[in-house]
Amino acid sequence: MSMDAVSLKVASREDMQTIWKMQIDAFSELLEKYQDYDMSPGAESLEKVMARFEQPWTVYYFIVAGNKNVGVIRVVDRKDGSRKRISPIWIMPEYRNKRYAQAAITAAEQIHGSGHWCLDTILQEAGNIHLYEKMGYHRTGRIDKINDRMDIVFYEKD
Repeated sequence: MSMDAVSLKVASREDMQTIWKMQIDAFSELLEKYQDYDMSPGAESLEKVMARFEQPWTVYYFIVAGNKNVGVIRVVDRKDGSRKRISPIWIMPEYRNKRYAQAAITAAEQIHGSGHWCLDTILQEAGNIHLYEKMGYHRTGRIDKINDRMDIVFYEKD
């Protein structure tokens, strides 16, 4: 198990094209599997990603391990008492299963505060479910059916 120290590096406007390309690449397999063209991060335009970057409550971070950008996490933190949100997080295919996502979530919680988070994920992706539940997230009970192949399950962490 590679346990390179993982850090989060705030992304700038100049990084957004790179982040968008990473996002398309990282989610292409899931997009193909679930055909969820309306909502998959793998089908988003650069304009949509840029619009999110422009939100004052959004921060994109590169997930850095061994001086490489192994993934990205976007944190939504309105700083108004509402739940902070992870949406999305990804690890590039060649760096998966090395605990980088776990370390990135922990780092985000250290930066933004450990309580009052939410996120959602694909119910059919057992690896994602396992990760979030291991990290202390619990299901809210809400599940949205997206299509015949896929449901979105909602999580909170207090």
